[in-house]
Amino acid sequence: MVEEHLCSPEHSDLLLRYPGVEICSELDPQLANIKGSPIHLKKALMNLLINGAEAQPKGGTIVIRTLNATFDQPPKGLPLMPLGTYVGLEVCDSGVGISDEDQQRIFEPFFTRKVMGRSGSGLGMSVVWGTVEDHNGFISVQSEEMQGTTFKLYFPATDGQAFDLQRRVTPERYLGNGETVLVVDDVAEQREIATSILERLGYHAVTAASGEEALDYLNRAESPVDAVILDMIMPDMDGLDTYRVIRRRHPGMKALIASGFSETGRVKEAIQLGAGAYVRKPYMLQDIGLAMRKIISSSIDSDDQAGDVGI
Repeated sequence: MVEEHLCSPEHSDLLLRYPGVEICSELDPQLANIKGSPIHLKKALMNLLINGAEAQPKGGTIVIRTLNATFDQPPKGLPLMPLGTYVGLEVCDSGVGISDEDQQRIFEPFFTRKVMGRSGSGLGMSVVWGTVEDHNGFISVQSEEMQGTTFKLYFPATDGQAFDLQRRVTPERYLGNGETVLVVDDVAEQREIATSILERLGYHAVTAASGEEALDYLNRAESPVDAVILDMIMPDMDGLDTYRVIRRRHPGMKALIASGFSETGRVKEAIQLGAGAYVRKPYMLQDIGLAMRKIISSSIDSDDQAGDVGI
């Protein structure tokens, strides 16, 4: 797929538009196969290359790398990725990098930062995320300002001998049963994405745009809320501050902490307070599904062990 794209008219046009950018490749000749759509995968690669080119307005280098990767523990930044063998696609640039703040939002629809070299509709990286999710894959971003950016995409390999199918998680293992989940995020697009994922998983989702709004909803809710998804970075009350109040007013309430950053001290403190799980944005359907089942299951176990029952 990568070699086909490098020989395509679209790639030639990209090189003409960014003459100062050199694109080179390091491709594994023994790469395993994956199941997927070549058209959509090529489009995702194209968007990653455009992103890398625009991040280097004065010219630079983009490296496309493919590899087979077997994990006996989840890779950095992807704690919920099932173990096994994957086909990896890496796109590395030497450009201006992405700030910590913008790394939280880079995959949101219509998000763009022209000061970072991005232009256009703001849908390119959202397309990449959607393609990865549709192929049951995972994506991580490593970047520092003025130090370049690396996108790492992992797709399950289809070679039965190389990929441990027993370790893969089927969707039935992480579907909900109509539980109510309160999504708390100050970004409207993120609330919409989370709601869409939860509804596809079989949950009933309600939303709040701030910690204060979430507390007000919980105080007046006519039906119980089973769990909360809290964005860690919010103005005024962040995820940790909100969860502290929730725990005081609603003891035992489980929460999933979501953040575009790596696991910070405040995330760890929320986990210690009783939050059941942490996922890093951009999260995908399986990320939320596995984390929510962990939270719901722990709540059920706690109820079952609350005391002896006589018959």
